[in-house]
Amino acid sequence: MIRLRIKEVMQQKQMSQGLLSRKSNVDVNNVRRLVRDPSKTVTTDTLNRLANALEVHVCELLEYTPDLPGDLF
Repeated sequence: MIRLRIKEVMQQKQMSQGLLSRKSNVDVNNVRRLVRDPSKTVTTDTLNRLANALEVHVCELLEYTPDLPGDLF
């Protein structure tokens, strides 16, 4: 499973959802959705915008946890 770490990085950078939205030019509702549900689907363009606004590498916004055999479907 891939999980987004947007909330954690925002907290480290002391950045609000509104400020991240403005700096990244990503709709605030989209930012809220990704923070609320870190396993939501996100485009590479959105990830790139968020990473640039947070001044981190895109990899810092992702966390990978291998799926357990019974979790595949």
